Amino acid sequence: MFSLVRENIKIAVDSIKSQLLRTILTVLIIAIGIMALVGILSGISALENTISSDFSSMGANTFNLQRYDFNVQRQSGRERKKINPVIDYVDVKDFLDKYTYPFTTVSVSFYGTSAAEVKYENEKTDPEVAVIGANEYFLENSGLEIELGRGLNVFDVQNNNAVCVIGSDLRKALFPDDYPINKTISVRGSKLKVIGLLKEKGSTFGNNQDLRVIMPIQKARSIFTNPNINYNLSVKVGKKDLLEGAQEDAIQTFRNIRKLTPTEENNFGLVRSDDLINRIASISSYLYIAAWIISIITIFGSTIALMNIMLVSVTERTREIGVRKALGAKRKTIAFQFFMETVIIGQLGGILGIILGILIGWGISKAFELDFSTPWLAMIWATSIAFVVALVSGVYPATKAAKLDPIESLRYE
Repeated sequence: MFSLVRENIKIAVDSIKSQLLRTILTVLIIAIGIMALVGILSGISALENTISSDFSSMGANTFNLQRYDFNVQRQSGRERKKINPVIDYVDVKDFLDKYTYPFTTVSVSFYGTSAAEVKYENEKTDPEVAVIGANEYFLENSGLEIELGRGLNVFDVQNNNAVCVIGSDLRKALFPDDYPINKTISVRGSKLKVIGLLKEKGSTFGNNQDLRVIMPIQKARSIFTNPNINYNLSVKVGKKDLLEGAQEDAIQTFRNIRKLTPTEENNFGLVRSDDLINRIASISSYLYIAAWIISIITIFGSTIALMNIMLVSVTERTREIGVRKALGAKRKTIAFQFFMETVIIGQLGGILGIILGILIGWGISKAFELDFSTPWLAMIWATSIAFVVALVSGVYPATKAAKLDPIESLRYE
């Protein structure tokens, strides 16, 4: 039994080798469909991993008060887009004074610039450093961790101390072989003592999170005096069961600060970090569906191509089939031989498609600086689909070959 199976597999392999160009083209057709599935799924997975990790570091018990909501509503050309006022420093001060919900910490921050040049002695960076003014809760509420030194404290903020915390890439640029703590750097002519170094965070879509300077908010306001600066408020709740109440109180407090009547809509936005993650997951689900639709269409074409190739092969080898039957080969033996040819071609296409798909996903991740992870689920699906394609494509040609009449087959020219 096993020797017969082994002999049939050997015949199938020899037949594949004899039609090498046709086999290669068929394998490529199948590989393209599998490659599309694995490549798109791995790329989407890398995107989801990167964005989710960025937001999850903020913590599930954190929400932000900002100028607009996260979602952007579509509007017709005749409708005027609602423009919310910026969250200015007066709003921020009023909120800090009036918001007294228990077990909450409120961080305040603003971006002074994203294109600063930072100097240290004879070293200087390109004008690409982000400068952030913040209070003592910013690092904690943003999920940032200190690697060396310390973060900003209440005394730094209240006394307007000329100190700062820097990112890991800024340390590499200015102090490649030196200890950065207590060194003095210059930002727009202002001297700042480095008191802390942040742990590496990496980049997202070209936005380098490790190339930044964080200083006390009042110090930043004295350096950056741009009009209409938009401030960010982030509230972290110590107990998860108090999160809903903290949000409602924050909304009511800010409505009172903005002097909104009960009938007026909010002219600001509130976004929870876990809401952002859920939205990302929802968007990703649509991308996954689109990936499957594209891949299924391609794989359907691969199935037709493989079946056509095997039918042609049956026709070309009619005389061979007649000889084998005349020598005593049974129907199931002939069917098994052609079926094995189809399975081998399908699996070769699946393996090639998986390799190409992983390379494409890895390339997309590197190009957009995403967190690539091996798409095991996509690989399992691809292997299964390649087998199903071979199964569907091979059944009819194998059955047709098995049913050929040996006398008529021997007469075939």
